Amino acid sequence: MTRKKIQIKKIDNTAARQVTFSKRRRGLFKKAYELSTLCDAEIALIVFSATGKLFEYSNSSMGQVIERRNLHPKNIDTLDQPSLEKQLDGGVHAMLIKEIAKKNRELRHMRGEDLQGLDLEELQKLEKIIEGSLRRLVEEKGGKIINEIDALKIKGEQLVEENQRLKQQVMSLLAGQGHLLEPGQSSDSMGTNTSSMGSVDPRQDCDSSCAFLTLGGDPRQDSDSSCAFLTLGGDPRQDCDSSCAFLTLGGDPRQDCDSSCAFLTLGKPIPLSPFVHQILKGFVSLILNFVTMDEDYDVIVLGTGLKECILSGLFSVDGLKVLHMDRNDYYGGESTSLNLNQLWKRFRGSDTPPESLGASKEYNVDMIPKFIIANGGLVRVLIHTDVTKYLHFKAVDGSFVYNKGKIYKVPATDVEALKSPLMGLFEKRRARKFFIFVQDYEENDPKSHEGLDLTKITAREVISKYGLEDDTIDFIGHALALHLDDSYLDQPALDFVKRMKLYADSLARFQGGSPYIYPLYGLAELPQSFARLSAVYGGTYMLNKPECKVEFDESGKAIGVTSEGETAKCNKVVCDPSYLPNKVKNVGKVARAICIMSHPIPVTSDSHSAQVILPQKQLGRKSDMYLFCCSYAHNVAPQGKYIAFVSAEVETDNPELELNPGIDLLGPVDEIFYETYDRYVPTNTMEDDNCFISTSYDATTHFETTVQDVIAIYSEITGKTLDLSVDLSAASAAAE
Repeated sequence: MTRKKIQIKKIDNTAARQVTFSKRRRGLFKKAYELSTLCDAEIALIVFSATGKLFEYSNSSMGQVIERRNLHPKNIDTLDQPSLEKQLDGGVHAMLIKEIAKKNRELRHMRGEDLQGLDLEELQKLEKIIEGSLRRLVEEKGGKIINEIDALKIKGEQLVEENQRLKQQVMSLLAGQGHLLEPGQSSDSMGTNTSSMGSVDPRQDCDSSCAFLTLGGDPRQDSDSSCAFLTLGGDPRQDCDSSCAFLTLGGDPRQDCDSSCAFLTLGKPIPLSPFVHQILKGFVSLILNFVTMDEDYDVIVLGTGLKECILSGLFSVDGLKVLHMDRNDYYGGESTSLNLNQLWKRFRGSDTPPESLGASKEYNVDMIPKFIIANGGLVRVLIHTDVTKYLHFKAVDGSFVYNKGKIYKVPATDVEALKSPLMGLFEKRRARKFFIFVQDYEENDPKSHEGLDLTKITAREVISKYGLEDDTIDFIGHALALHLDDSYLDQPALDFVKRMKLYADSLARFQGGSPYIYPLYGLAELPQSFARLSAVYGGTYMLNKPECKVEFDESGKAIGVTSEGETAKCNKVVCDPSYLPNKVKNVGKVARAICIMSHPIPVTSDSHSAQVILPQKQLGRKSDMYLFCCSYAHNVAPQGKYIAFVSAEVETDNPELELNPGIDLLGPVDEIFYETYDRYVPTNTMEDDNCFISTSYDATTHFETTVQDVIAIYSEITGKTLDLSVDLSAASAAAE
């Protein structure tokens, strides 16, 4: 069957246009090369993409060819004459100068300058314009002042009520702990003396036990001591390194703590005396429970892993009342990122990392390392929720596949297939035909189907039509379509083809070496950003909450969550498997090696970030093995350091030995850490018990399976299909 002819017109679909440009540009350069070789012609080609990127080809020297063209007899007479384009540009330039001068003159008139040349009619017209502007300005200003006054009145009433309640609690605590006020000193005077310190800035480094009562500020202090924060709207971004407790009603508690801290944030910062410190610590827990645990919620989310934080953000945007709790004192759950000290403490106990590895704070080591497909589901969720404004991404340098003991770049288009050393000459031609079919396939265009109904025939049948070899099928299915195993071969081919198109479109999007992007400073930024989204839309967050026991009624439906003796009621509970261990089953284990290196993965073109997939058949395994590497280029390690991960499903009794094929590809490593964790899937019926449990993270180094789990839970709870038909150009990755 011959290929169909396409209509020569601008391609509206951005991704398709980028793919077509990339493909046809290579074809154009190839034809130029053939023409110069066959006919001994001197050729120079210059191409600018729609984004302004320059591509050029010359079989000799670009400068010499251009100079030869200028010196050609047909062009000599025109060298000294301005071109028509320059003449037109000159006219436009003159017109713009006149327009700018006119607008500047009007602006000066609006400011009351240079009015002498205006007649009476022009002055009256100017007066009306200024009067209208002034009237609108006064109305807007008046409305804002009234709103400010109303808000301040409400806040004043709330502060008076809060002040009275706190006075009563302080007095009862003083009485219970045996503290007595000095003769003639009232509780009011004590509060006055404390508040008189309000002009002092409490943002200093402290080496001892300290506490602050802040009334609305942004307590960004570095502390090495015991502190505690209760936040009711602030943004407590402090550098700490250990146990912290936060209650946030709208804030964004991004902390790296070194100690145990507690803050009550209600307004302007007020430093507390040491005498009040013990009193504040005595009732901060009472205030935490008083504020949050006596309400009804639509959804309570347990755990701050990426899946849970995405769902919390989506539910809040949809207008649901959400309470998000975590037994840990940090965000991220299993998908958190650790600095070097935390990594050492987790895997080496109390050992101190060697100074040769660099500063601890410059490390952001992901515990669940994964890249993001540029046109994939997670990017669509990020754009759908506008979380991209909180994050910065960078393109990943390379995508590779392991074949017969060597590492090769993954070919994703017909042009790359012809160049790839992965295949022999005849196999390249067969693979090229298959790639062309995939690139041209459109689900709604029967002409592109070549008589194949991909909803009925299997992927194996489609591949057999093109006669591809087993090694080619291996890298296509696992490194392009990103399937976990070979079960896809006996399933309808539509999903297989869509996955390949997603890979190719993502690769063309940033015209880099891979279809992946990755956030600067590591993946812990993702759950924190979705937590901020939830808080902006009214979500309530509580960290460091012990137990978090799910409560059930007589029929077995979840009705709330209890922590520290208080119960928050809800209609539905979302959690990771660790919160409801009796409703999940173990389906396997994941083994992972975390390696700190001083060089990139060998034979990856010195890529600062890369993925290498080792297909199951190449290793004689039942599932794939994955290599993930990132570095200082993504701000996850100090200058010159690389973080590499080797991950695989456990298939034997010796997980560390299983990872050796991947570790051997890394070359010398400075440090290596091993970790094995269980993988769980829910066994409950969600509609029967109102418990929606996410699955554990798999060994893959991409987020597509993660997003599928999130979308499924979202649809189960809301009864809606998440609309991910977004403008992918709304997000971009940073250049090198």
